[in-house]
Amino acid sequence: MIKIGLTGSIGMGKSTSAKLFADAGIPVNDADAVVHDLYSGDAVALVEAAFPGTTADGKVDRQELSRKLAGDPSGFKRLEAIVHPLVRERERAFLERHGKAGADMVVLDIPLLFETGAENRLDKIVVVSCDPQIQRQRVLARPGMTEEKFNMILSRQTPDAEKRARADYVIDTSRSIDAAREQVKEIVADLRRKPKADGTESGEP
Repeated sequence: MIKIGLTGSIGMGKSTSAKLFADAGIPVNDADAVVHDLYSGDAVALVEAAFPGTTADGKVDRQELSRKLAGDPSGFKRLEAIVHPLVRERERAFLERHGKAGADMVVLDIPLLFETGAENRLDKIVVVSCDPQIQRQRVLARPGMTEEKFNMILSRQTPDAEKRARADYVIDTSRSIDAAREQVKEIVADLRRKPKADGTESGEP
């Protein structure tokens, strides 16, 4: 089973690209969705203990947590120490489930793939990218987003040019969704053409 890591800086179109892989029939483990679930479950008590006052009604208040982190960026390390092991547990269960089901490939949607050294447990890396001006327009159009917050997020992410240089494939989302969909189809087809260790091609019996 080929483990594909999907990543990209904020506003590059990673979530859309993940959906396109899912539309192509490839199982996708969405780290953002996992974190969202953890923030109303397993992570709540741990986050409250580390960042008092950031939970309410059994859920993490993401806005309040974001506000605290903006005031004390050192908190990101504490938060990552809580969240990343829980995300990895879910990821392992996902891989086991689809391995048993016989999937020939899966996508692990990992926002901070390079930043956390996740490339070491992946077979292929797909980076989603677009024109920086388009990225800026997309991000600043989000509710509650400011230039300051955008720049803080970018400062914690590996530069886009470096990500592209380290990728096996790059999806350019500067154009239409249809164009991105074609790129995803080409990546899937290319991976299924790659010879496996036994000399057959992926997808062959």
